[in-house]
Amino acid sequence: MQSAEITRDDVVVEDENRLRIPKARVPGMRVDGLVFMKSDQLESLVKDRVLNQVANVAHLPGILGASIAMPDIHYGYGFPIGGVAATDIETGVLSPGGVGYDINCGVRLLSTGLAYDDVKDKVRPLVDALFELVPAGVGRRGEGVTKDELREVAVKGAAWLKGRGQVTDADLSRMESRGTLPGADPEAVSASAFARGAGQVGTLGAGNHFLEFQVAEEVFEPDTARAFGITVERELCVMIHTGSRGFGHQICDDYLAVMEAALRKYNIDLPDRQLACAPTASDEAQRYLQAMACGANFAWTNRSVITARVRQAFSRVFDNDEAGRRVKLLWDVSHNIAKEETHEFDGERRRVMVHRKGATRAFGPHSADLPDDLSAVGQPVLIPGDMGRASYVLVGTDRAMSETFGSTCHGAGRIRSRTSAAREFNARDIVRDLGARGVYIRAQSERVIAEEAPLAYKDVSMVVDVMASVGVSRKVVRMRPVGVMKG
Repeated sequence: MQSAEITRDDVVVEDENRLRIPKARVPGMRVDGLVFMKSDQLESLVKDRVLNQVANVAHLPGILGASIAMPDIHYGYGFPIGGVAATDIETGVLSPGGVGYDINCGVRLLSTGLAYDDVKDKVRPLVDALFELVPAGVGRRGEGVTKDELREVAVKGAAWLKGRGQVTDADLSRMESRGTLPGADPEAVSASAFARGAGQVGTLGAGNHFLEFQVAEEVFEPDTARAFGITVERELCVMIHTGSRGFGHQICDDYLAVMEAALRKYNIDLPDRQLACAPTASDEAQRYLQAMACGANFAWTNRSVITARVRQAFSRVFDNDEAGRRVKLLWDVSHNIAKEETHEFDGERRRVMVHRKGATRAFGPHSADLPDDLSAVGQPVLIPGDMGRASYVLVGTDRAMSETFGSTCHGAGRIRSRTSAAREFNARDIVRDLGARGVYIRAQSERVIAEEAPLAYKDVSMVVDVMASVGVSRKVVRMRPVGVMKG
């Protein structure tokens, strides 16, 4: 089966924020492709060939509803980044490409209880302190954990840190899945993955991963913001974006090879071998789920160790232990994961496997997995932008539950490759421009700064406006960056 080649004529503009690829246009598509995007962006999507990937995903056996893409969509491995696919548990498949290499790459937001205008002179020393406390960049090593301890991390997730005093029950209650994905089995993980992950607990990594100080500059829903934990006007917050590092990358790599063989074993014909998959009930898929859960648990532990370092930095810079204790976990979300969930579909409750690759869970009020204090409000959704413009806190909605299997966007989405950005932008110019806008930045290399230039990304405000316009998630707070740490 050949890969789909989507042209402008294959796409129906449903309204100003929805594009549809009818399944009748491409032989083999089992469902339509549904892209949430401003209609005036259609030509660029066709040019970038990312709609081909949306159509290819629609070929997966057992896929339900539609092959969904968010407005931060860009080209990825098999699945587009910004893609969502829900497959039936009994008749569908599981595809590691629908999770990606950085298993449980995700975002967490910390509130500080401090007004930015009162402590703005502390941002620079806080960034400097964290540059010392949190290893960042390629090859930097973090927490020393033994092989046996790393196996415990893979099973227990963030809860493992309770024994070290680095996480609290209040922290766990504000993490997706309470920081532990069940079903993890270290025996499903290769020795190579454990070797790569051994020194990476508590490390930020490089690329688009960051630690960022932000000010809650514009509040759209004050009551929702207070329920989430933003209680001070123009509150200083801290956003952390990182994932499972080399541990998760190796797990993905290992199982892509397994799934390639599964395509032949189960006689699954797909237009792109990067979509390699296996029936969800198969041994191959179940072993991947066990390994993926290990990767997800590693990532929640990783972000939790970094959070402990943030608290340490606040205590150090303010010379007051209370400043560290005041830092609270507002929420932690994953945006690279596959999870078995129950959703309403065709008038009945169905168990489905929701692949979210560069997409964020956005459960509405009274949904499963929400802590009691957020049940009536809905799930917080964290959307990082670029280091020069904005990030957002959103809230999930009932519309998301009915239209996108409880999913929304995950960030701004790249519009320039890293190589292109490194050629086009000058790091020193970026640092000077950010400084003029009140943003202090430290990074391990000038190349990373150039690769992560604000103009290498879409405007995140456009992305969240699309999701708000269609009712999938609502804007709660717009955050402005004031201090950035990059690997």
